[in-house]
Amino acid sequence: MSHYVVTYAYSADTAARDAVRPTHREYLASLPELVLSGPTDADGAFMIFDADSAATVEKLLDGDPFTTDGRIIAERSVVGWTPVLGRLAPSLA
Repeated sequence: MSHYVVTYAYSADTAARDAVRPTHREYLASLPELVLSGPTDADGAFMIFDADSAATVEKLLDGDPFTTDGRIIAERSVVGWTPVLGRLAPSLA
């Protein structure tokens, strides 16, 4: 397995985001590939996945209610990531 970092940039539609957030969080909590997730102070989110490929992560994100709603995610990126240093690095190896 490899690690992937996902960033979401949210649209300005905060009402839609607030309405969909409970199902979005429920969906993410159901994913065994998700290592960590949370909102950023830059009106977006950051997630770390442990998966076979970036395509696998993209497919998982395609099922996220924030994505399927169509009004919430303005931009999304998925990039490979190799944890090297830091207190959590051994647990991510």
